[in-house]
Amino acid sequence: MTRIATFRAGLALPALIMAFAGTGHAQSNNGKGYFIPKPKVEAPHTAPIHAPLPQQQPAPAGQPGVQQVPPEKLPPIPQLAPLPKEKAPPAAVMGVLSVPDVMRSSTAAQGVEKIINARRQKLAEEAQADQKKWEGEQHAIIAEKGKLSKPALAAREQHLQREIEQAQLDFHNRSVAIEVSARTALGKIESSLIAVIRQVAQAHGMNLVLHRSQVALNVNAFDITKEVADQLNKILPQVAVPPSVVPKMAHDAQKAAKKK
Repeated sequence: MTRIATFRAGLALPALIMAFAGTGHAQSNNGKGYFIPKPKVEAPHTAPIHAPLPQQQPAPAGQPGVQQVPPEKLPPIPQLAPLPKEKAPPAAVMGVLSVPDVMRSSTAAQGVEKIINARRQKLAEEAQADQKKWEGEQHAIIAEKGKLSKPALAAREQHLQREIEQAQLDFHNRSVAIEVSARTALGKIESSLIAVIRQVAQAHGMNLVLHRSQVALNVNAFDITKEVADQLNKILPQVAVPPSVVPKMAHDAQKAAKKK
């Protein structure tokens, strides 16, 4: 997997694209009414929790005592009074855009990638070191199994188990804190990206910008991806990534669990 692909998988750039589409539907402050349509997202396929019930065979028609499901029949379509005529929308002037390509070209996004990957790498190294330490303690307990009484052996095993559970909780909370930092930094890029798309579209007189992945065929002149990427790098060459801090509530809960 390439560096960009790894980063996109970790920082959920597809989720950013969806968030961009969802956030961008708000009306602009200048009253122009531009919005970004949200692309259709297919629901992830999940395996059924329970085994599927065996398919029932249809009961023979006319068998006594067997109720048949009547065919579905819709009620008549109501006749509604026409609404007052309204002003027709303007003629569409379209453009297309690839948000993933813009993000790959964004120097700010590349900076976030570097910082977040470094934090993840450090956390992974600490987790590996703890794993080796626990394995050593487990071997030590096994080696002294014949020398310790059952209560003493159980106490050491329980202590190690609590230590492992507490460390796993700590690693989880720190991992979540890293992801929150990444989302915060990417959110700043997202806000600027929406403004730049609107800015470039208005410069071209466009009032409808589609995701490139939704378009089967288009003329290259419609594509504003490079212009948007260049303008985004001009106004936002970098963005600060906030520290990855575990919230105080979670930190206090960890300390309380550790004392038990």
